[in-house]
Amino acid sequence: MDSSKIRFGVIGSGRIGKVHIENLVNRISDSEVVALAEVVQTEREKIAQLYHIPKTSGNHSEIIGQSDVDAIVICSPTDTHYPIILEAAASGKHIFCEKPLDLSIKKIKEINDAVKKAGVKLMVAFNRRYDPNFFKVHEITKAGKIGDPHLLRITSRDPAPPPEEYIRSSGGLFLDMTIHDFDMARYLIDSPVTEVYAQGRVLVDPVFEKAGDIDTAVVVLSYENGAMATIDNSREAVYGYDQRVEVFGSEGMVTVTNNTPDNHIYLNRDGVHTALPLNFFMERYTESYLGEMQAFIQSLLEDTEPPVTGEDGLKAVQMGLAANKSLKEGRPVKLEEIS
Repeated sequence: MDSSKIRFGVIGSGRIGKVHIENLVNRISDSEVVALAEVVQTEREKIAQLYHIPKTSGNHSEIIGQSDVDAIVICSPTDTHYPIILEAAASGKHIFCEKPLDLSIKKIKEINDAVKKAGVKLMVAFNRRYDPNFFKVHEITKAGKIGDPHLLRITSRDPAPPPEEYIRSSGGLFLDMTIHDFDMARYLIDSPVTEVYAQGRVLVDPVFEKAGDIDTAVVVLSYENGAMATIDNSREAVYGYDQRVEVFGSEGMVTVTNNTPDNHIYLNRDGVHTALPLNFFMERYTESYLGEMQAFIQSLLEDTEPPVTGEDGLKAVQMGLAANKSLKEGRPVKLEEIS
């Protein structure tokens, strides 16, 4: 690109939006935030003052239309992603979008077609690919150090349930929470997923049943190369944010455990004691949010394809919809059924 720095417009300054703004302004030298769209006036004024953002608006279209904006970061609710992406693509802006792109396969395909037609880049924010732990598992597996992968095990459990308002607008467990694990399953095993079999219950809080959702699930995946994966999810792990991965293969196994505030081990008459896992995803994945944005900027500066594309976003949603169908119908669902 022409500019020595990528000039960003950020849409949405909620929890994730603030993380991206902080990284773009203070931690990445190749970027600057020149515009912010946020519907809450007091919030956008506060963020703009804190990070010296020169242009703000309550209307995202004004930000997209700015000539000095090279790329946009979409951190607004999921149901706004589709129209914003189409508008940004038509305006020739590169796009970094939080997951999921949309909850509709049809709309995601339209997004990918529009991006391709406009000749702009689109990256989906599956930040866990840039977690140092999971990246190490990926590199070891990719290098063939464990032989042919046979089994993948992913554990992903939140420390506490989200608010009811969030649950009702989230798209459900499989498209809100497990979608990260679906992407991780594709990232760690280099073979297409062909089948999804899901079971789920409400074991944590009746509010999930009221919202037509579940809070606990186990998913089994089948790959084209014969490998298998299991994913287990819970909305409440009382001991902290539980994020673990293991890949077992013909020549060995690689695994990573939870991050903790420190690595002390204390022993006494009552047993062995150590620190609990970090208690919030913002702490657990601080560096991965930075890493994914750096990767997006690198793809813009070098004019290469972003490492997590709209097709990756499509596949993850396809797996989430297959899991929903499997749960409802009580059977394994071929991915080809979700078109």
